[in-house]
Amino acid sequence: MLRSSLKVEENIENFALLLAPAFLAASTFYWHNGEYDTTSATLMIVSLFFWLPAFRALFKMIADKLPLYSIWALWIAYFGCISGVCFAFVGYMAAVLNVTHKEYLEALSAYPFTSQLLLFASGPIFPLSILILGIQMLRKKVVPFGIALLFCMGGIAFPLSRIPRIELVGHIADLVLFTPCLYVSIKGLRNNPSINKKANAQHEYLKQQG
Repeated sequence: MLRSSLKVEENIENFALLLAPAFLAASTFYWHNGEYDTTSATLMIVSLFFWLPAFRALFKMIADKLPLYSIWALWIAYFGCISGVCFAFVGYMAAVLNVTHKEYLEALSAYPFTSQLLLFASGPIFPLSILILGIQMLRKKVVPFGIALLFCMGGIAFPLSRIPRIELVGHIADLVLFTPCLYVSIKGLRNNPSINKKANAQHEYLKQQG
């Protein structure tokens, strides 16, 4: 039972590695004049939900070589996801209430501590988590060099695309981040015994039918 539960958990994490950057990339298509609207904000929040198990899958890859880092950095990355949800929800409510970017920044300035905690000071945690994880992957050689480098580039490109909100830059940044996640996800799914067993059984069944 425990082994079966662990396999299910691994499958969820590997599929989340596909869904998290995919929803993130989809959200960029719905920016409106460089701002989140209700659709892009919703897609962003869904993306960050899937980033929770996705981060767990990524940090597990390096847990044997950097056990303390993998534990603490994972929790920090989780908080980065929470901050991202806060940013997206601000965009969602601004669109619903028809509040301009300048107006909601002025409103947030009345709450400096909580605004910094939930938004501005904690905002860089998400991309920094990806960047530092990519560096650790390079150091410990847990993935091919190019994949680790793409994680590093994704961590750098994410804020560079989100601060100016230039759509083309955003799409490029999304693709850079999606590529290594796709590699790790496919590799994880292929190495999962339960999936391999099902695939082999289906293959044998088709051979018998043929």
